[in-house]
Amino acid sequence: MIEEPYMTDCEPIDWAEFDRWARLSPGARIQTARNAHRLAVGLIRGRLRRRDPELSAAEITWKMLEELERGY
Repeated sequence: MIEEPYMTDCEPIDWAEFDRWARLSPGARIQTARNAHRLAVGLIRGRLRRRDPELSAAEITWKMLEELERGY
């Protein structure tokens, strides 16, 4: 068992997942990060669209950017 030297605000580090990530090629890491970004943006946009269905796509984008600037 690996001693957990790092304290985070999140769940404990999954060392097996960390090792899998480290073995990815740089291109695969970038693609994985892009996929995660698209998922996060899609989830935020979907939540905002459900909350304020009368807003245009541009207004949803502005609201999303405001949230991202605030850090949530």
